[in-house]
Amino acid sequence: MLQKITTDTETSTHIERPGPAQRLAGMINAFERAPGAPPRSLWAFILWSVQGAWPVLLLAAVISALVGTTEVVSALLLGMIIDAVVETGPVDFFTQHLWLVAGFVIFFVVLRPVAFGLSSAANSIVVQPNVYVLVQSRLNRWTLGQPVTFFDNDFAGRIAQKQVQTARALTDVANETINTMAFALASIIGSVILLLTIDARIALALAVWLVGYLALIRYFLPQVRQRAGARAGARAQVSGQVVDTITNIKTVKLFAHSEFEDRAALNAMGVFRDRAVEFGEVQAWFRFWLMLVAGVLPVLLIGGTLWLWSLGQATPGAIAASGAVAIRIAQMTGWVSFVLMAIYGNLGEVEDGMKTLTRPSNLQDADDAVELGRVTGALHFDNVNFAYGRQTGGVEGLDLKIAPGEKIGIVGASGAGKSTLVALLLRLYDVEGGRITIDRRDVRQVTQESLRRNIAMVTQETAMFNRSAFENIRYGRPDATLAEVQQAARAAEAHEFILSLQDHEGRHGYDAHLGERGVRLSGGQRQRIALARAFLKDAPILVLDEATSALDSEVEAAVQDALEPLMEGKTVLAIAHRLSTIAKLDRIIVLDDGHIIEQGSHDELLNAGGTYARFWARQSGGFLGFDDDADMTA
Repeated sequence: MLQKITTDTETSTHIERPGPAQRLAGMINAFERAPGAPPRSLWAFILWSVQGAWPVLLLAAVISALVGTTEVVSALLLGMIIDAVVETGPVDFFTQHLWLVAGFVIFFVVLRPVAFGLSSAANSIVVQPNVYVLVQSRLNRWTLGQPVTFFDNDFAGRIAQKQVQTARALTDVANETINTMAFALASIIGSVILLLTIDARIALALAVWLVGYLALIRYFLPQVRQRAGARAGARAQVSGQVVDTITNIKTVKLFAHSEFEDRAALNAMGVFRDRAVEFGEVQAWFRFWLMLVAGVLPVLLIGGTLWLWSLGQATPGAIAASGAVAIRIAQMTGWVSFVLMAIYGNLGEVEDGMKTLTRPSNLQDADDAVELGRVTGALHFDNVNFAYGRQTGGVEGLDLKIAPGEKIGIVGASGAGKSTLVALLLRLYDVEGGRITIDRRDVRQVTQESLRRNIAMVTQETAMFNRSAFENIRYGRPDATLAEVQQAARAAEAHEFILSLQDHEGRHGYDAHLGERGVRLSGGQRQRIALARAFLKDAPILVLDEATSALDSEVEAAVQDALEPLMEGKTVLAIAHRLSTIAKLDRIIVLDDGHIIEQGSHDELLNAGGTYARFWARQSGGFLGFDDDADMTA
């Protein structure tokens, strides 16, 4: 097996010989991509989730069924031994029935343990580890492909909880269906055949009992499924609430709202408790009736065989065999029913997860989408309309051509459409009218990944991964070396402060982890890490959304100097409210209410005496003032 070992500062590869368990686990490709979108109906979703693994799952079920038949063979051998004892007596038993005794020993000491061992290996080595990874990897890929609105409208913790919940529940369904249901079905079919050899009336008694048992199952399990789904939804809501609070813990502390957040969490927990009690109620009643029905079976089978024996129509061995079958099935009834309840409960959790995770994505690559190579950076916003599905807002009738290598500044009051314009370029949303082209190619006709590989972006609020500084910078180009990462950090004026970093586990410098969302860094430090990432990516199109706003004047001046070689030969879109940062750009676009109202160079716009000139006049030290509630920060 070729295994990659990646550290914070280097990547190495070595060859590892897989052991027997790894080779066995390799029967299923746990990372195989799913075909198409996940269906929204339960059974179709299950088929989609484990597609490609079915042959191995069926093989595991066959092995489990063979193991189930050993229970019947055990009862059969017991009956044969007893009949032989009664018929022969103690003196000649071993001499006349040596092969029967040998078969008895070989079955229980060799064949039965081997069968159970194979079944256990199939489930614990092949099925469980692979199905969980297969399902979650497919759900995770689908979730990553969702538009940003999917994540804006939900808790991050809740989405993650749904992935884990659905993968775990579906794995349990597969495992228990193979490990229990195939086993039990084979045992019952074998038991019916065995009882038919004793007397058809005894087999009929078992069949009648099975009808009553299945009726009980049919009545209770849909309730279990429905209440399990409700319980899972409430549990995920608790996770979402808690994660949302922890993610924003600084805001909670600053506003002294610990008690408020505690009440919100307790309310969510209270709903979960109520749903859990409702699930427990149906579970308790089910178990009671189940034990009552299970207790009837030994009475039917053993009593019926005793009655036949009293009529001379059954042997003592038949009594022993039917008794062993009756007791085993009665015991198995509780086990199987508990597993069935768990299966139906898990199906309810799968359905609950489906509601969140399988929503159709309205922002997918076209079927004929092509990979976009490195572009020259020619952009055209061609009569673009977008209002986030509303009647107003966003941009309307926007027409803007940007030549390769041109540096554009974008200015406007809050809500003017600046961020919308950039989001549409990155295809975080699809235009509602018109089109956007890059090198004369509609962005909807190329893959999203290849489009975004051509664009480097630095935003005002840059969140970091809870990984090392090295990994956070190398996110711009995952194959970069340590030297290249350090070079990018120096260009972004980040190298010196990175060397002084130390995390709670004692890791230093580029190996130090930055904390969730980069909480260990100041705002200016996070922006310099983000700038270093953009330096390293070296994309032909560069988008700067207030990229230096969190920097102090001295560092900003140094970064501005460093940005000049970075912008050389690239198409640049820079959003800024500190107009001094964009005054030297080739052209400045002034947006208002989704329309371009002015455009030209800094000097041309000042001479025109319009909106831009008014903004410039109201600045103090390079910052905008506020007028008529229209600031320039968004």
